Amino acid sequence: MKHIKIIIALSIALIMFSGFWDNKTKREIRQEKFIQKQSRIKINNEALNLLYSYAPEAKTKLLKSYGYATFTNTGVTVIFISGESGEGLAHNNRNGQNTYMNMASGGLGLGLGAKDFISVFLFEDKKTFYSFVNSGWESNAQSDAAAKYDENGEAHNGAITVGKGITLYKLTQNGLLLQATVQGTKYYKDEDLNRR
Repeated sequence: MKHIKIIIALSIALIMFSGFWDNKTKREIRQEKFIQKQSRIKINNEALNLLYSYAPEAKTKLLKSYGYATFTNTGVTVIFISGESGEGLAHNNRNGQNTYMNMASGGLGLGLGAKDFISVFLFEDKKTFYSFVNSGWESNAQSDAAAKYDENGEAHNGAITVGKGITLYKLTQNGLLLQATVQGTKYYKDEDLNRR
């Protein structure tokens, strides 16, 4: 009898924790999703404006690309362990559709602190864009990506090639980063926000 009471108590706790008895209506849930999507669109627009302020020529490149993705993420390093998490969206320039996405990474680092980053990906073609959106993307374990330099030794618009057909701009409020650690980062769809 005692075991049955424990099982019932645990079952009730699990149901309550899972939100089974959440009083939110479908309309309230839709409203929350709408607000979250609008927040991401606003952050996306702010990210693009920041990018254009540091690399004005990036606007032309972005408009010529098949699509792009923006992510705001926070990187944290505590002694030897580092990690990043963030959220964003991927935008199809051909049909104007947004896909809401998340990102996460972890690894080894040295130091103590937190840094806020904005990442803007440009996708050269349809295949590369949809591969990123539908299958997710995980950067490989290659060394840090560095900015391209022109003949005069100057950084080429802060653009970093991180894969075939994928260019990345990584920046902070203080400007473009000419080197960006991208290995071990996973980008994936936010299934909840993309659900109809």
